[in-house]
Amino acid sequence: MSPPSRTEMFSGTQAPPAHLAIDAARLSDYLTGRIPGWRGPASISKFRGGQSNPTYRVETPERVYVLRKKPGGVLLPSAHAIDREFRAIAAVHAKGFPVPEPILYCADTEVLGTEFYIVGYIAGRVFWDVEMPGAAPAERAAVYGNVIAALARLHAFDIAELGLEDFGRKDDYTGRQLARWGKQYRAAQMADVLDMDWLLETLPARRPPQSRHALIHGDYGLHNMIIRADAPAIAAVLDWEIATIGDPFADLAHHLMPYFLPPDPERASVSTLVGRDLPTLGIPQLREYVEAYCTAAGIAEFPDMDFYIGFALFRYAAMIQGIMRRAQDGNAANANMPHTPARVALLAAAARRVLD
Repeated sequence: MSPPSRTEMFSGTQAPPAHLAIDAARLSDYLTGRIPGWRGPASISKFRGGQSNPTYRVETPERVYVLRKKPGGVLLPSAHAIDREFRAIAAVHAKGFPVPEPILYCADTEVLGTEFYIVGYIAGRVFWDVEMPGAAPAERAAVYGNVIAALARLHAFDIAELGLEDFGRKDDYTGRQLARWGKQYRAAQMADVLDMDWLLETLPARRPPQSRHALIHGDYGLHNMIIRADAPAIAAVLDWEIATIGDPFADLAHHLMPYFLPPDPERASVSTLVGRDLPTLGIPQLREYVEAYCTAAGIAEFPDMDFYIGFALFRYAAMIQGIMRRAQDGNAANANMPHTPARVALLAAAARRVLD
């Protein structure tokens, strides 16, 4: 029997498990009078996708909403910053960037046990696999073109006009990220990975000077987008949890990871373009895709790409380690665990190969 695909694991909704259940009546009482037009009762289900902050579909007789909250339990330092996520969504929404409508943020942990926010629900398609199964080559090409153009548009926003001048430091983004994710990795570490140790020593010394700064998403990828059902256009970019002011080349490198991610021979859960027939699929080659970003961003090239790709793979490995640790501790947002300890080692080895 073949393993489940990412689409099978992450699409749709389910009844929330007991440790992630929400008191619908309490929520409705709180939102009455705070959200214009709110009228219960509310039917709540949990989206299957996502491994960090649990996210719910909240349906009322009048409208469908999305609720996103911090998980309970002991959390890694500075993780699950949904207050920053809501602020980023609100800022780019005001400029017409495709995100859900920001409706309400609640910092009162007495309501649902943790902070949460409410945004509007947007219908459409989520492609959990970068191959976009079932799509025609022309549609894949159009979606990829729109996705990379939107990333360049995001990086072109004036931070002051967004009202996000205090949203993060502008300098030495990769240095600070290496320190942060190094600490996160050590806090979540479950086994020794020699290549991760090597990366923690090597990457700080190899980092180039930062030449640009911008609002960056942090986890920009097809899995965090809703594509319109009737067109290859982006209806919404989701999951702004680690958005900040930083180096746009790091954001671009994270988005390019599927071109480098090692396949998993035992699972179908890895979304990768390695070994795929990209021209037949209609997906741009790496060089063509990078050139499309540079053209849209008005820059000549992607400098120091090897460092940024190695950095992105290292950071992703640290993220996965944190996800597995939350699963071990019993406070993961998703019962489906697509990762294994071996995955961290594979990613670290891939990062080392790029840097070598």
